[in-house]
Amino acid sequence: MLQLIECVPNFSEGNDLHIIKQITDEIESVEGVRLLNVDPGKATNRTVVTMVGEPNAVIEAAYRAIKKAGELIDMSKHKGEHPRMGATDVCPLIPIANITMEETAAYAQELAKRVGDVLNLSVYLYEAAQPNKERSNLSVIRAGEYEGFAQKILLPEWKPDFGPAAFDAKRGATVIGARDFLVAYNINLNTTSTRRANAVAFDIREAGRTKKVNGKVVNDENGKPIVIPGSLKCVKAIGWFIEEYGIAQISINLTNINVTPVHIAFDEACKKADQRGLRVTGSELVGLIPLKAMTDAGKYFLKKQNRSTGVSEKELIKIAIKSMGLDELTPFKPEERIIEYMLAENSKKLVDMTLTAFADETASESPAPGGGSIAAYVGALGISLATMVANLSSHKQGWDERWEEFSDWADKGQHIKDELLKLVDEDTNAFNKIMSAFGLPKSNDDEKRIRKQAIQDATKYAIEIPFKVMNLAYSSLDIIKAMAAEGNPNSVSDAGVGALCARAAVMGAFMNVRINAAGYDDKDFVKIILTKGSEIENLTIIAESEILKIVDDKIGN
Repeated sequence: MLQLIECVPNFSEGNDLHIIKQITDEIESVEGVRLLNVDPGKATNRTVVTMVGEPNAVIEAAYRAIKKAGELIDMSKHKGEHPRMGATDVCPLIPIANITMEETAAYAQELAKRVGDVLNLSVYLYEAAQPNKERSNLSVIRAGEYEGFAQKILLPEWKPDFGPAAFDAKRGATVIGARDFLVAYNINLNTTSTRRANAVAFDIREAGRTKKVNGKVVNDENGKPIVIPGSLKCVKAIGWFIEEYGIAQISINLTNINVTPVHIAFDEACKKADQRGLRVTGSELVGLIPLKAMTDAGKYFLKKQNRSTGVSEKELIKIAIKSMGLDELTPFKPEERIIEYMLAENSKKLVDMTLTAFADETASESPAPGGGSIAAYVGALGISLATMVANLSSHKQGWDERWEEFSDWADKGQHIKDELLKLVDEDTNAFNKIMSAFGLPKSNDDEKRIRKQAIQDATKYAIEIPFKVMNLAYSSLDIIKAMAAEGNPNSVSDAGVGALCARAAVMGAFMNVRINAAGYDDKDFVKIILTKGSEIENLTIIAESEILKIVDDKIGN
């Protein structure tokens, strides 16, 4: 399976776009690496770059970028709000797919050694790549920053892991490591005071603040300063003033968004800021964020309003953006900020077409999309109608105490709808696999054997996809029935139409299962599939009849 790692180097240049472009050109010159995001900051005078690819390719791209940054950036002239110690300040590797943290750490060590040995640059390891846990924390390594490194690097305990133990006035030093996915996130305040922003940062960050009385540090019985921890775990934060925006911000690193998600950090900052007479006016994402972090945030803020969370992915993201003010300072474009969207292939999909284009494509002389794709789409429309009834019921006046009940139904409906929409394209892909298999050469016995096996594999897949459609469409009938019986009575006919669509999806998909099963040699498999398919079809007819009776009884006439 393909291994993927992400690399997020931070370069100490945020104003000269020509320099930044030369660095990112080095990254893009490496085959197998995709440049996902370039995020320069003027006030911080720092650019965060995000790339992803196979490990060896990413390491090569990172090496070239570090080399070019050292050639172009002069740290002796650098000024910026963000803590920094080198031209390439930090270069973390993050495991993304089919790779462990231990393997990622080994790649980080390989990169660090190469940078130290070949570029003669002082390099420190951090996080998972650093075997000495006393110096694995980035803030500890970077303490004193560039200005203090001429003395710090001479201390025996701060000898670099790779490269010379000598201060490089032009390039500084760099930190290379491996860590979990980190979200860099800034929260905007209605103040220009760095001190007040810091106060809120200390309130929320895990490290908290040193206890003081009348301005003096309070020590414990062992003579060590007493620390008052902050309210959020896995959160690092400081306050700063951003001249570019004319406001102070809380600059946050969320080191584990499963422990403290972005929406919790935002809400907690709002709470602590309010206690200090400040207001949060919005926030700013630096780099990329996982899709789930955005959809979770959308659901969180909808729940606070007692509104249904069973809405589309697009709507959840919109709610998250507006709730956290992610577009206050600059436009927030999901397609450029959400990592899954950036990684998605730009292939043409049926589900991305307009209704007219989809109908035209279906009506054309091309054999695909065919009945299987249409069955999946009809099933998606059926459950969408039931989900609509659930959402209308959740928001119905006088039914306030039932909003969560209907929200749960809507959530289930959205999941089925999303899965069926994926199968619209997947059924066409299955057909194309069969056509490709039939197109394989057959000039000798080996080629014939390979071709026959490919046809059989593709045929089995073309059976399994519509069978999934059957199961999903059938499962949607529980939701449709509940909405017909319990949902907003003004929308009962919509539930009825949903039932008709679900029945059409099941029966249409079963036709595709049967016609493709005729060409599959494993008759035991075929017998099992057809038996299960017949059962689902019969149960669907019964369920549809029950739903339509509910609808007819409610409509009357």
